[in-house]
Amino acid sequence: MYSEDILSDCDIPAGQLRGSQMPLRIKAVGRSDRGLVRKGNEDFLHLDDANHLYLVCDGMGGHQAGEVASMTAADTIGRAFSRFSAEIRGDVSLKLDRTLPDRGDLLVKAIRLANRAIQAKAKENSDLTGMGTTVVAAAVEADIMSIAHVGDSRIYRLNERMLEPLTTDHSWITEVQNTQNISREEASSFIGKNIITRALGVRPTVDVDCRVVKIRAGEIYLLCTDGLCGFADDDEIFRVADKYRTDLKELVDNLIQMANDRGGSDNVTVAALQILEVLPSPLPELEPITLQSEPHSSLEIEDLWMHKLTQAVATEPESQAAPGKPSRLMLISLFIAFAVIAVLIVYLARPQ
Repeated sequence: MYSEDILSDCDIPAGQLRGSQMPLRIKAVGRSDRGLVRKGNEDFLHLDDANHLYLVCDGMGGHQAGEVASMTAADTIGRAFSRFSAEIRGDVSLKLDRTLPDRGDLLVKAIRLANRAIQAKAKENSDLTGMGTTVVAAAVEADIMSIAHVGDSRIYRLNERMLEPLTTDHSWITEVQNTQNISREEASSFIGKNIITRALGVRPTVDVDCRVVKIRAGEIYLLCTDGLCGFADDDEIFRVADKYRTDLKELVDNLIQMANDRGGSDNVTVAALQILEVLPSPLPELEPITLQSEPHSSLEIEDLWMHKLTQAVATEPESQAAPGKPSRLMLISLFIAFAVIAVLIVYLARPQ
């Protein structure tokens, strides 16, 4: 679930709402690719099956600072969901000025904490000054999906005849289109078209856009960084996604291949979610809103939570290393073992 080429494909068992045991099942497949030009990957992919949390981040900043920013954001948000969800939701000092579903409420608070965590790391290390990241995240419960985003990474719903955008970019080019009533094609020729107007980590507080949508069994949702949507329009993405909608791995792989076929000049991350089974509920949809940045009076509380999340990382036991290439010591040991066996075989085979 991290920044290099990684695949996650699994069903989510037994989501619960107010004690119900009916299942919420989602198939999630994701992959992040560094592209063909850049030396590193500043994108970050996080698919949390147990907590119904899915997000992608696109970092920015020199000296690999973008990679640090995107990883910090994903880790902070992920840990808020996996370790402290009830406590963070219940902290009245973090109360939002809008009522959201439980997981939407937690998602916005976690994104604010991620913003503080990135700022803190930049203050600790001058090489990280100015780093930041986009984030687009979906948290699912019952039959609703809470979506929150900052920056120009996107989430779409794959309909039968079109790709439906569920987020609006926080970018200069989008503002120009909206204020001057010009097409994307016209705006694409403008200098500075890739400038984003909002990101995590660049200011002490952050505005977060969020919405809540009803989900239905069979639907497919796509999350991506601008390594995809910056090089292909929605119609082009739809044609590829529609062709491979019956195989999420092929869908993700072919969207990334399309981005690389167009030069691969940026990192690209794509995640596809297929809703398999939901729990019907009376929870309503919520049209897109902007939650204005939190008051400065809450920053001290957010920093306390940020430090608590950081301490949780320090106290976690080291995870088992993922299967990979054998170590050099292992290879040497195997060579010696084979050599000894070969000598024994030759010796025993000699005439007595």
